[in-house]
Amino acid sequence: MRVAMIGTGYVGLVSGACFSEFGHNVVCVDKDESKIAGLHQGQMPIYEPGLEDLVENNVRAERLTFTTDLTTSVKDSDVIFIAVGTPSRRGDGHADLSYVYAAAKEIADAMDGYTVVVTKSTVPVGTGREVEKIIRETRPDAEFDVVSNPEFLREGSAIEDFMRPDRVVIGTHSERAQEFMRVLYRPLFLIETPIVFTSRQSSELIKYAANTFLAAKITFINEIADLCEKVDADVHDVAKGIGLDGRIGRKFLHPGPGYGGSCFPKDTRALVSTARDSGSPLRIIETVVELNEQRKQKMAERIISAVGGDATGKTIAVLGLTFKPNTDDMRESPSLDIVPALIAAGAKVRAFDPEGMKEAKHMLEGVEWCEEEYETMPDADALVIITEWNQFRALDLERVKSLMMSPVMVDLRNVYEPTEMSNAGFHYYSIGRKSVGPTAQ
Repeated sequence: MRVAMIGTGYVGLVSGACFSEFGHNVVCVDKDESKIAGLHQGQMPIYEPGLEDLVENNVRAERLTFTTDLTTSVKDSDVIFIAVGTPSRRGDGHADLSYVYAAAKEIADAMDGYTVVVTKSTVPVGTGREVEKIIRETRPDAEFDVVSNPEFLREGSAIEDFMRPDRVVIGTHSERAQEFMRVLYRPLFLIETPIVFTSRQSSELIKYAANTFLAAKITFINEIADLCEKVDADVHDVAKGIGLDGRIGRKFLHPGPGYGGSCFPKDTRALVSTARDSGSPLRIIETVVELNEQRKQKMAERIISAVGGDATGKTIAVLGLTFKPNTDDMRESPSLDIVPALIAAGAKVRAFDPEGMKEAKHMLEGVEWCEEEYETMPDADALVIITEWNQFRALDLERVKSLMMSPVMVDLRNVYEPTEMSNAGFHYYSIGRKSVGPTAQ
């Protein structure tokens, strides 16, 4: 099948490469000439494990190409995916759909013959109806169907999520469009992946409901972690005890500095705005959004408390800046709130991230950037772990202590065990567990 993917951001590039791996002929389209030129040279605009090899293999097999020519790409394709950005609109929290609607207009101008137009971007309920209206008004003679097909890709494991998903959701009542989508996803039928066919409105809402539920689950365990610290309980024991209940599940019960990234923050805000406008406000999600923003600031306060309550003149070593490991994505990362708050409090911040520093340098000012983790530590008054990259999970604690001015670690991801840190001679502060000091020798 011939597929055009409009947009070569995270969703578009990963989805396009994976569809080509399925055996389809895919052209990825973007207006950014430098991005397309880079892709022609094998340069990935994002970091995602396995993506570079996947793209290279399918380009070599001539199933995957890149272009800025939308008109020709649409004209020559059976299925057109809209995979452009839908950032939060400034001021009201709604998703900015201007890129989606612009793409719909351009697709309408270029379509030739029956075409399935698929919204892959995360969009509010009713967007598919508006896309159909735009195409119909632009080309009254066009033969087409508009389908909703939301993505459920986790950054850092997106290829695995695409190739072996929990489910695929397809929103359309057109039997002809359903058949096209069945052909497109045929390899997943063969491994018995659940394919959920529903209305466009339900499909659009499924994506938002899934992400906001997970955001609420993260916020819940963060609140429980705070309570654990007050009553001398261990949040990991609590999470395990409730997570073994099949109705709850163990995933997303990991306490930390709050959620970030390209999806949860904007999707929770967008659903809150949609619900309010529809006269059915979601009080739970409104609270989730509020608590998550507050939590990031509280993490900075926790670090300042660990260095004696006054960060003036203190040196803070920061490990990890991206919102999660195995990505270079800095969007809405907790570090974007924590690091500026530390600097504003008078601290000197040295930071290192394995993949995120190129982006971080554009977003954080006043930071001393380091080439590796131990470079952050000389004469530091505290070491802070914000992102749990694997290489931070087995630090040489004797070396760390010898480099630092004071053996203080603030572990916002609970990478280490309190007893281990105490025995190693650290003042150790984590999330939802009792803080410990050095064991008397």
